[in-house]
Amino acid sequence: MALILASGSPIRRQMLEQAGVEHRVIAPEIDESVMKTALLGPAVIAAGLARAKAIAVSQAWPEAWVIGSDSIVTVEGRRFDKPVLRENAAEHLRFFSGKAMTLTSAVALARGGELDWAVSDEAELRVRHLSDDFIESYLDREWPEVAYCVGVFRMEGMGVQLFEQVEGSYFTILGMPLLPLLGALRVRGLVPS
Repeated sequence: MALILASGSPIRRQMLEQAGVEHRVIAPEIDESVMKTALLGPAVIAAGLARAKAIAVSQAWPEAWVIGSDSIVTVEGRRFDKPVLRENAAEHLRFFSGKAMTLTSAVALARGGELDWAVSDEAELRVRHLSDDFIESYLDREWPEVAYCVGVFRMEGMGVQLFEQVEGSYFTILGMPLLPLLGALRVRGLVPS
């Protein structure tokens, strides 16, 4: 296979499948905690993790083109990771309630252990005021599927009900700037132009 997605994210895999991009999935084995604990901005962290994932897998598969991607959510300057437990998810949603969420997604292409291309994008999502009853009913329906989602939502599912306003690319919000990636793949002859 000429193209590998270095991600365990089902939505990133689905995005490529729905766009008609043939690929194989190999989850990267990298320690994200070092970069996530660094005092860096969300765009730097997302881009760094996307690059690290792509490079790590491309070192093991040097002939393949490898896509790495990552997303970071910040609310009032605080960075959020994926919720470990349902209780964490509820705490995150309570904190998000009535606030602006910034979602930063990055994607990178690597080959032979070298970065070839990368881009980052940002979206702003305004979370509506969420009642405790809504949060509980939402998690009754969406947990554990949203456990892999840094913002505790799947925009393609019930998560759309969390928001009153969204500005930015739908694909960036899903977790990968797909349109720039497709352009980069066309330039490299990996998808038809």
